[in-house]
This record gives sequence, structure tokens and C-alpha cells, in this order.
Amino acid sequence: MKKITILGSTGSIGTQALSVIRDNPARFVAVGMTCGRNIELFRQQLAEFRPRYAACLRKEDCERLAWEFPGVAFFYGEEGIDHVATEDCDVLLNSLMGMRGLVPTYKAIRAGHDIALANKETLVAGGSVVMKAVREEGVQMLPVDSEHSAIFQCLMGNQGKKIRRILLTASGGPFRGWSRKQLESVTPEMALKHPNWSMGQKITIDSATMMNKGLEMIEARWLFDVDIDDIQVLVHPQSVMHSGVEFCDSSILAQLGVPDMRVPIEVALAYPDRLETGYESLDFFGKAASLTFQKPDMDVFRCMGLAIEASREGGSYPVVMNAANEILVQAFLDKRIGFTQIAEGIRQMMESHDKVEDPDLETIVAIDRETREKTERILL
Repeated sequence: MKKITILGSTGSIGTQALSVIRDNPARFVAVGMTCGRNIELFRQQLAEFRPRYAACLRKEDCERLAWEFPGVAFFYGEEGIDHVATEDCDVLLNSLMGMRGLVPTYKAIRAGHDIALANKETLVAGGSVVMKAVREEGVQMLPVDSEHSAIFQCLMGNQGKKIRRILLTASGGPFRGWSRKQLESVTPEMALKHPNWSMGQKITIDSATMMNKGLEMIEARWLFDVDIDDIQVLVHPQSVMHSGVEFCDSSILAQLGVPDMRVPIEVALAYPDRLETGYESLDFFGKAASLTFQKPDMDVFRCMGLAIEASREGGSYPVVMNAANEILVQAFLDKRIGFTQIAEGIRQMMESHDKVEDPDLETIVAIDRETREKTERILL
């Protein structure tokens, strides 16, 4: 039985991961869970799964829950989340939102835990530092994003084989085929209606701007040790092919399936095993009868190009790009800026940045904080 810690158990990935644990009680047990502010759902999860360790952001929430659940050790704040991340477990699932996932992931790696990663910003901002720690500690970095899980599955049994390119699929989001002029009228309500996937608000907006695909390119660059220019994005509206790999002999392996995030979660948590499930099978005479692929329009969806540019520049540029994007996405959700101003703000932050060539963890955290403050100032 694997002991699982979930950072962000009340979010979209966290709740689905708990569903996997619930359905496989002989294989998994939740030993650690963390929550931000959704305390009522967290209370229900604690009552059902009874983990050994738990954390939430506010001290008063922890004190109240500790009184209700005397058998659980509670911690609070960012330090509390870091503490839970280092407690005994077999796999730590990081499903935190944004840059908050970096430090606890790094500390969990140093504690010797395998990582199931559903937080792409950890590798976008800290890829060099994190993957160095993975190598030094000899732990597994198991991707949970559907695209990276697909690539991971295509590479099973092909370790060491030369890759020509990675094929990273994208749904195209709700505004596929739109002009830049049309994007100027996009509201948060419109952008939050993803055609294929049910996700949290931030990642759904990233999908609508196609920044999500840029972040995934950087994540894939670190996970699979390839150059950013050896990753090709394919806009694939059906979301049936989740990604693929072309090897040096031009052979392509791709992973297909219905869009269900429980599958990549199970692949990561159960690795190297596979679980027998009752999930829907792919209907090759229905949705999969006609699969189409298009080039992404980076003249319209400029965020993806900014992510590629940040990766090519290297050093601290991805940190700045990622931090600015997080602040600007929230500003868009709060209706303080328009949809196309997300890319404009990221460009402004990148152009004003003085690159740090090889930042360590402390420098990454400092640059992230400074960029957030600068980005907030341009919004005033």
C-alpha cells in the first residue's frame, strides 16, 4: 500500500486524486493533506480519509480543525505546508496552484519522496534546481498533466532511445480560430468555459490564452531533457491524442484516450503498475473517428510565444514570465484588465528584467516576489 500526501487536496486535481484513493483502498492511503481556504470541503475530506498530517493557510482554521480531529497533526501557513510535504510518504502529489508549489516540492525531494507533479510552475520557474535535486536524491518525478503523462507513457520501455521531437497537443481552448481583435472583447466568464476539460480557474485562463501550452513546453523541456525547439505543439480540438513522441527513425508513439484526469493521476500514483478501472473506453467510431491537427496561431495567442522566448533566454527569464502571468491572470479574473493585456503585461515585465544566469532556489523565490510586486505596480 502506497502512502500518499496531497498538496492542495480541495482543488480539481486533489479531489480527483482522493477519488482514486477512495476507489483503491487496498493500494493507497492518504497520509497527508493540505488546503488553502476551502475549509468546509477540507473538513469533509479529513473526516473521510483521516490523514496523519494536515495543513491549511490560516492559524485559526488549523486550531478549529485540530479540536475537531484530535488524531491529526495540524500545521499552518506556508511553513506548515512545507512541513507536511516532508513528512513520511511514498508519493507526494503536488496539485498546488502556481508558484506556491516550488518550495514544498523541492523540500519533499530532499526528504526522499517520489513526486507526482501536477504543478507545472515548479519546473517552469525552478526546473534546473528541481531536476538537479531529483538526480541527486534518486527519486522519481512522475508527471500528472495529461500531456506529460502521455509522453511519459510513450517513453516507457524506450529510455535512452534518441528523440527527434516531442508532440505536445493542445485543445486550442474556447477561442480557437479567433482574431486578435475578437480576443479584446473576451470576459472572464467566456474564458472560463473550456470545451473539453474541467480545471481550476487559473489553468483554464492559461488554456484560453495558450500560455498553458507555453508552460507545458518548458515543463516538458525539463522532464524529458530536450531542447525547447524540439517540442512541437499540435492544436488538436478533439483532445483524444494527449501527446506523443517521434523517435530518431521517424516512428511516432502517441497516447490516446478519453479526456479524464483520473487516468494520468492513476498512472503517476500506481507507477510502475497500472490499475484496472471502469472508466469510459475510447470510441473509435464516435469522437475518435476524425482527428484533426492544426498549427497554433502565435500571432494571435502571444503568451505561448513569450513562454518559448523565456525558455530560450533561460536563466531567470522563465521566473519573471511565470510570476507576471500569475498576477495578470488574477487581474483579468478580477476584471481589472482585459484579456489581451495579459500578454502585453508579461512582455513589459520581461523587457525590463536583468537576467540572472543560474539562479539558486533563494534567488528564484526573490525574483518571483520582486516580479509580482512590479507587476502589481503597473496595474495601479
